[in-house]
Amino acid sequence: MAENEDAVTSGNIENPEEEEMELSLRPQTLNQYLGQERVKKEMSIYIKAAKQRDEALDHVLLYGPPGLGKTTLAFVIANELGVHLKSTSGPAIEKTGDLVALLSDLDPGDVLFIDEIHRLAKPVEEVLYSAMEDYYIDIVIGEGQTTHAVHVPLPPFTLIGATTLAGQLSAPLRDRFGIVEHMQYYTVDELEKIVLRSSDVFHTSIAPEAAHELARRSRGTPRVANRLLKRVRDFAEVKGEQTISWATTEHALKQLQVDDEGLDQTDRKLLRTMIEGYNGGPVGIRTLAANIGEDRETIESLYEPYLLQHGFILLTPRGRMVTDKAYLRLGLPIPGDK
Repeated sequence: MAENEDAVTSGNIENPEEEEMELSLRPQTLNQYLGQERVKKEMSIYIKAAKQRDEALDHVLLYGPPGLGKTTLAFVIANELGVHLKSTSGPAIEKTGDLVALLSDLDPGDVLFIDEIHRLAKPVEEVLYSAMEDYYIDIVIGEGQTTHAVHVPLPPFTLIGATTLAGQLSAPLRDRFGIVEHMQYYTVDELEKIVLRSSDVFHTSIAPEAAHELARRSRGTPRVANRLLKRVRDFAEVKGEQTISWATTEHALKQLQVDDEGLDQTDRKLLRTMIEGYNGGPVGIRTLAANIGEDRETIESLYEPYLLQHGFILLTPRGRMVTDKAYLRLGLPIPGDK
């Protein structure tokens, strides 16, 4: 994260101690950032080159499932560049004037981070085109006969956009990013290191086998690993354990309905709906969303990528279909088996 406190947008954490703990989980440099080795290696080169030329870093698009560290990486990039970072989200920029205010407040080389950039309103997005490409914006002021355009030059800046749904970005916006990085799911070993680091930040001791079990069930996602660690810590503290044990971890995860594949209650509900309601599919995403009570974007960004990568569902031209692995996971007979 950028060292400048005024560059940080605070979250909805009411307890100051919890807020400090959340912030301390974030690495400060690329060396401290665990996982995403390919992305880190490439970004290190681009950052060094930009600093050597004394230029703003080219615009960066980070995409991938939620919880993989896109926001954290944006803060790390700004910190490595030694610049301020202004943080916002696509839905928060309601009018072009909101974007103009953000851009006008940047110093040369600064980073503007827009999370959920695929949700930008079209008029706002169109203002970004000239800002990203030529560092200027044209705004129209006045009404009626007094209407006129004002040309506003901008300092060279870096836009970092993050999205869970890169396919929803328009081609003109996507093409203006010079650096495009796909964030991948983490390995169990990488997540285990994150769990151990986070436990240190929480001033909590955890047995190595317990850390491994947590990592194994965290669906390749650091955010999930940290969330589960907090909940398992609660169980351990109530039991009076000085060190979180494997047994307590196993018990807590069972209570949280997280199985040994990392599937939670919603994952299983989605799979069961496809099997019991639609004979395993194919079934459309809108139908699924209506049946399980989740919106389409949540399914596409949060649940579907993991289920796809781990072979529980398939995408076909006619819709989603479950695999034999899904039947086995739910303990249901596979159609056609004798």
